Amino acid sequence: MKKNLLILSLLALASASGPLVAATGAVITPPMVTIKGGEFSMGSTANPRNPNYPVSEPMHTVRVKTFKLSKYETTVRQFRQFVEATGYQADGDCWKLAANESGHEVGKVSWNSPANAPGDYHPVMCVSWDDAHAYLQWLSLQTGKRYRLPSEAEWEYAARAGGNARYPFGDDPAGLCKHANVFDRSGKTGIARLTGKTRNEIACDDQAELTTVVGMYAANAFGLHDMLGNVGELVEDCQHLSYDGAPGDGTAWTTACAAFHGGAMVIHRGGGYNSGPAGASPTMRGHAGKDNRSSLGEGFRIAEDSADDANPAAGASAAAGGNAFEAGLVVAQTAERARRTQAVARSK
Repeated sequence: MKKNLLILSLLALASASGPLVAATGAVITPPMVTIKGGEFSMGSTANPRNPNYPVSEPMHTVRVKTFKLSKYETTVRQFRQFVEATGYQADGDCWKLAANESGHEVGKVSWNSPANAPGDYHPVMCVSWDDAHAYLQWLSLQTGKRYRLPSEAEWEYAARAGGNARYPFGDDPAGLCKHANVFDRSGKTGIARLTGKTRNEIACDDQAELTTVVGMYAANAFGLHDMLGNVGELVEDCQHLSYDGAPGDGTAWTTACAAFHGGAMVIHRGGGYNSGPAGASPTMRGHAGKDNRSSLGEGFRIAEDSADDANPAAGASAAAGGNAFEAGLVVAQTAERARRTQAVARSK
């Protein structure tokens, strides 16, 4: 509560008097992709049912307006700049992999713990829905843009990228290693070492055990990377156990929310590094508490209304920040490719 009051106070001051909590150096802005609006059939009847998670039925028609979505998942470097500029405390308990009966536990680990943040360009984890909103409010004030989380409908529309197959690239899960960081042979090895548990893996190997540098895999047809795998992505919608009554205009569904274990829950999408063929699907749904933090594979991606182009100065600043971000990302990706090549050579 104290940290939330702190950031709200800082944001209020910034709103009234300018960017009093400005970042040191240029603000890191996300490279954005414009997603042209259209109509699609949301949901699936083919997903396995789990009584602990909301289902992806009934299928229903949704018309989404044109919007923007970040090309990559939000990274450790981006979130660190916010924390250093504001003093925001994204602390508290965080779910982590563990060698116990369930394979996970709550521990005193943070978004910047070495295990969760092995590099600046890995997706940030151990951040809650509340933490993501605080960051987005700060980033919006710094840039003059109106950054937000995508709605669940916007997210699925972008993840499908105009396709109707099981995955954006087709129906065969063996193709996931080209398009997503999921539970493959390397993931099986790394997770078994941490949990003592194993299960059937996807029959491919990308040499990434847990999370990896964003943008390492082929983009979907809309030019978006890591929509599946790496980390699941929080959306604006609160939890509903089915799509009965869901809006058809692509907006976030934030009323009549379904509680779970007595608390308000929100939705995350896209699976993560620990996901198999079912979880790494553009139609599967997960959930989390608003203040829940997890390193089991939950992060977020940034959205923006297309109308924000009306501010030329903000647009130019955001483009410059995005270019700087991608320049650093290229360096990180090159290093990661070299590491993977060396790992393959050592295994022979």
